[in-house]
Amino acid sequence: MSHAMKITGATRLYPIIGDPIAQVRSPETISGGFAAKGINAACIPVHVPVDRFDVIVPALLSIPNVDGALVTVPFKTRIVAFADRLGEAAQTIGALNALRREADGSWTGDMFDGAGFVRGAERKGERIRGRRVALFGAGGAGSAIAHACAKAGVQSIDIIDKDASRAAALAAKLNAAVPECWVQAATTVSRHTDMIVNASPVGMRDDDGMPGEIPRLSADTLVGDVVIAQAPTALIRHAIACGCRWVDGRDMHAGQVDAITNFFCHGTRSG
Repeated sequence: MSHAMKITGATRLYPIIGDPIAQVRSPETISGGFAAKGINAACIPVHVPVDRFDVIVPALLSIPNVDGALVTVPFKTRIVAFADRLGEAAQTIGALNALRREADGSWTGDMFDGAGFVRGAERKGERIRGRRVALFGAGGAGSAIAHACAKAGVQSIDIIDKDASRAAALAAKLNAAVPECWVQAATTVSRHTDMIVNASPVGMRDDDGMPGEIPRLSADTLVGDVVIAQAPTALIRHAIACGCRWVDGRDMHAGQVDAITNFFCHGTRSG
């Protein structure tokens, strides 16, 4: 951590839940964000097996010194049922990755994956506006990134997902919410594409290949991959080989740390 912190009996807790959980960086970065703001709070990893979600999560959120939660794969859609109110991004796409307890005990949820991806790219000096995007994955992270990219002014988004109905449903939501951006379900990467994003789980395992069939890319194509891995994913390696600029899961995560910390700090208990 960049800032020292001390765990005491009064420390407020913000678990991050997922299955798997070993890959997450939030316990370090979010806890560091709390420490930098002088807040006695910590983010802790909690492995919630998929088949135990309905038992563990209600119990976890009932713990009095748990003031919020972060959510990662595969629970970003499923956790929405626990929110009493949703921010704009979460309401539009039906998924969230941060949940905070309010003073009255109710829960507010929002989604920061998309904003984090856009902010992470911009922090590296990359242009988002006007691009034609091919997006792999229509789950929680993919939906959030598609929404944020549409709001950031991309020209079009082709959503590629093994579940064609899920891709079509997301396209319909985004066309209604951000009509100035053309969004459609697709099966292949168009030759007009100048931005490719992998928002699927492909790449989390060392032996994973590409998220789909991706041709050789022109050097002006921006490539993004949400996966946080020890070594560059197959997609990022392909981008490097083609001379493309790229952003990865670490860039996305760094882009949303401040936003998530501020979201949590607006809860009355942490402040």
